[in-house]
Amino acid sequence: MKWGLIGASNIAKQFMINAINSQQGSKVAAVLSGDAARGRAFADDYGIEWATTDIDELLDDQTIEGVYISTTNEKHYPQAMKAIAAGKHVMCEKPLAMNIEHACEMVSAAASANVVFATNHHLRNAGSHLKIKEIIDQGRVGDVQAIRIGHAVYLPSNLHGWRINNPQVGGGSILDQVVHDADTIRFHLQEDPQEVVAIERSESLGKDVEDSVMSVWQMPSGILVHTHAGYTVRHAGTSYEVHGTEGSIFARGVMTQQPVGEIHLHRENQTEVQEFSNHDLYIRSMRLFMDAVNNGGSPAATGVDGIKSLAVALAVKEAATTGHRVKVNYGET
Repeated sequence: MKWGLIGASNIAKQFMINAINSQQGSKVAAVLSGDAARGRAFADDYGIEWATTDIDELLDDQTIEGVYISTTNEKHYPQAMKAIAAGKHVMCEKPLAMNIEHACEMVSAAASANVVFATNHHLRNAGSHLKIKEIIDQGRVGDVQAIRIGHAVYLPSNLHGWRINNPQVGGGSILDQVVHDADTIRFHLQEDPQEVVAIERSESLGKDVEDSVMSVWQMPSGILVHTHAGYTVRHAGTSYEVHGTEGSIFARGVMTQQPVGEIHLHRENQTEVQEFSNHDLYIRSMRLFMDAVNNGGSPAATGVDGIKSLAVALAVKEAATTGHRVKVNYGET
């Protein structure tokens, strides 16, 4: 299966080209970039057959069956809708769109066209998060009472750009990071946040967008979730804590694209180190995507998963902007 990259992005070159090419019979054949010289150089550097600045040229190629979209956020919707109309299977970066209506339209169009549509939520593919879900599902912490996520990091300078200064394309830590927090919570608990409260700030990096946000979510079961996302924290590392009636999970360094980190399970005054697989997150995601294409399986994160993570992030943004408690609007899902 030949793939076209819509976007000559950092995540494409660091993770997704390898993930796609690692699948049997799967290969990146073309790349789209708004900058012709950048596209040609990108293609040369990563062994891609050809590059273009014209999305219609890429989508008109009948040998290309799948596309990976990793352009800036405001482009996801029109590009995905064109790809779906052309009969391509789609792996789309998060957030799927800038609003729920567009995200729902993307997922509905893919279902009508009978193409696979997935959201590239990598964390649910991590060995660490699969282990955390296993511990919860086995009841080893009892009934979950609360989860606390530390996802505040220091944004490397090569990733600044639109993330720190352009609200029109979805810049800011909420649409960049909180969507991942939301998907991970949903993956672990198998329920959707109901209401959120939040406070945001622009501390040092953010210009017209937030670079730090804290939020609290209420789950239907009564579980409370606390999140801290941001771009300005240099020394904390990431963390994920699950607290239950019979024990607590303390995970460090697991809110990342790399198969790293550590997990400790604390119960009855004893702490046990939990081992987990160190497989590549994106290779697993792409393996499940290809299984969905070839055998009718489900991708790791579906389009509906992408709608719901976006819905939570938008609710957090509204709560932070208005100072009000906000009910999450999931649209027509």
